[in-house]
Amino acid sequence: MFIFANLIEAVAKILEILLTIYYWLILVRALISWVNPDPYNPLVQFLHKATEPVLSPIRKILPLGYRIGIDLSPLIAFFLIIFLRSFLIKTLMQISFYLR
Repeated sequence: MFIFANLIEAVAKILEILLTIYYWLILVRALISWVNPDPYNPLVQFLHKATEPVLSPIRKILPLGYRIGIDLSPLIAFFLIIFLRSFLIKTLMQISFYLR
């Protein structure tokens, strides 16, 4: 049973790393958007392609009243990432602990 516990722990750690990387990608994209970046810059294109699959559905869910010229989707994505890191990762780690 310890093999399954190690597998769950490894998945939790990889997921935590991926969520941290995605958190920083969204943060850098939000900061770069303040300075009107060149859309043909490869870094800007990468950030847009990497973060748009998460931010676009969040923008569609927001009601029209919250579209006031400020994009709130990165803030909501931050909250989702923090929730996943504090709930999902800890839950997976506790499951792996109890399986040992």
